[in-house]
Amino acid sequence: MTVTVMTEQPESPTNQPVAKSSSQTQRRYEPTVREIVEKARATPASSKGAWCVSLTTSVLLYASFTPLDWGWLGWIALAPLCLLIRLPKPTRAMYRVTFAAGLAWSLPTLEWMRLGDVSMYPAWFALAFYLALYFPVFIGTSRVAVQRWGVPLVVAVPVCWTGLEYLRAQFMTGFAWYFLGHTQHAWPEMIQISDVVGAYGVSFLVALSCGCVAALAPEPWLKKLGLFPPVQLPAEFSHLPADGMLTEAPMPTVRPQWISVGATLSLIVAALGYGVLRRSQAEFKAGPRVALVQGNFPTSLKHDPNEAVKIYRIQEALTGMSVKHQPDLVVWPETMFRWPLREKEVGVTDDDLLAIAPPFSDADRTNWIQSWNDPQVRATLRQMSEQAGAAMLIGIDTWVARKGKFSAYNSAAFVTPSEGYLGRYDKLHRVIFGEYIPLKQSIPALAALTPFPEDFGIEKGETPKVFEHKNYSFAPIICFEDTVPEISRTVKRDAPKVDLLVNLTNDGWFAKSSELDQHLITASFRAVECRTPMVRSVNTGISAVIDGDGVVVEPLAFIDGDRANPPRDSMRDPKSGKWHKDLNAAIVADVPLDNRTSLYVQHGDWFAGSCGSIVLLLALAGLVTRPKQR
Repeated sequence: MTVTVMTEQPESPTNQPVAKSSSQTQRRYEPTVREIVEKARATPASSKGAWCVSLTTSVLLYASFTPLDWGWLGWIALAPLCLLIRLPKPTRAMYRVTFAAGLAWSLPTLEWMRLGDVSMYPAWFALAFYLALYFPVFIGTSRVAVQRWGVPLVVAVPVCWTGLEYLRAQFMTGFAWYFLGHTQHAWPEMIQISDVVGAYGVSFLVALSCGCVAALAPEPWLKKLGLFPPVQLPAEFSHLPADGMLTEAPMPTVRPQWISVGATLSLIVAALGYGVLRRSQAEFKAGPRVALVQGNFPTSLKHDPNEAVKIYRIQEALTGMSVKHQPDLVVWPETMFRWPLREKEVGVTDDDLLAIAPPFSDADRTNWIQSWNDPQVRATLRQMSEQAGAAMLIGIDTWVARKGKFSAYNSAAFVTPSEGYLGRYDKLHRVIFGEYIPLKQSIPALAALTPFPEDFGIEKGETPKVFEHKNYSFAPIICFEDTVPEISRTVKRDAPKVDLLVNLTNDGWFAKSSELDQHLITASFRAVECRTPMVRSVNTGISAVIDGDGVVVEPLAFIDGDRANPPRDSMRDPKSGKWHKDLNAAIVADVPLDNRTSLYVQHGDWFAGSCGSIVLLLALAGLVTRPKQR
């Protein structure tokens, strides 16, 4: 709208009118309503609303996992964050805000990482920072799907969240903890779909519910939260319908809401129905009787060579207390036999041994060579098995001497009363910064992220192993390998007749923290995915027998090695219902063998991998394309 303003001119000396030239006519321009609207649309909302919804999701997610473990909150935890996906235009600093909200969740959730050693604080911060990055990536990829490609919110949210969980489980050796589906561990019927699509399928359903809830939120709520920029028209335009003109094109959530609600409820009910059906098909039969030895040794104590005998004596006593129940298999936790198993490759000479030896005095040279020929460790292992009258899986360090190379492994040694030491399994999945330091030669400063010396590190094993005893077969997995879906699936795929998975773990780093609970929860999904029971022998706890439904089985006998007063005769505290932790104990139970098969074992991560591929495609589209101008 153009307004012409005439200015008053002075009279001429002759009182004749003066002609007005163009230079004497002043023009000024006022913006049109359309220009005001376009300017409003170009101005993002403040970050206040983004902070509100993002931090709400952080609080809900924290409460959904251990230590609070309010799993029902998982069904709505992502909904506040998903409101940012609905916005036609991002708020100010939206991606920085969501990253900060991710830190607000990951830092307190992972605080147990710092308990092992003060030098683990950098590793705690680094992992928390890494997990927080997934929040803005989730928002960014979901917005590409919804705002650019017109994908319904209720579809984009579960696909992107599940795809990112899958990628997180693969990248940099993987971190398959704190999946959204893990919040539902206490609801056995809901998690049975894991034998088709893995734990990722449960995450998909829970994220689907969150997306549906976010799509149902009325648009006025978003305005009240400050997710739209507040705009005031000049007073002379107050009669115009500004609100309507300032609203963008209809948001993608205007699709019939009953379709989204109906589809969401239908999938959840179908998953529950499948869970009820699959649980009814189980014909659990009593398998081998196992005794799970659980010492109570902080990791700092375990690494003290002066305490090796004490550790051995206590666990030997716990084994003896289990013998009266006549177990078929006794399991000691990870690295709890403190003398290394030494093995030489064929052709290794004394000179080769000296070449790989650590610095020592001349007097020690003979002892070093003799130690590689000393049969004492194997003899002790056999003697332990003979006294127990049972086969044993023992967590032990293995040292291997090769020409020009010394290798260390985290192993599980298998011994029987009749044949002694029969072989070992070497851990395949090493913990980053816990068992090896990536790029240590290229970036020496990375060693500062761990409490270990410069020469620290173990080698990766070559292949899974299956051992047999009394017509039962079992496959050992060590430490966090029970949290890696691919490890257990590969074992079961390559050896379908494996009767049980045996996990040897040392959680002595983490005191009585929520890590012990979350580790057990995550492991329970492996039993469902493979339809194979799992037994866990864990230093400091929580040791357990898990059936093929992912349910922890009450043992035949709970042996309290600390002889507490009042005595503890169950895995849980009868008052609080929480698991006992940090105690010397042994658990004896008959393993319930599972007769069912698993599609997940046969076909793997086809579902989660597809979601991961879609996420990568969305991320690429977001980086190389620009949003269309309206």
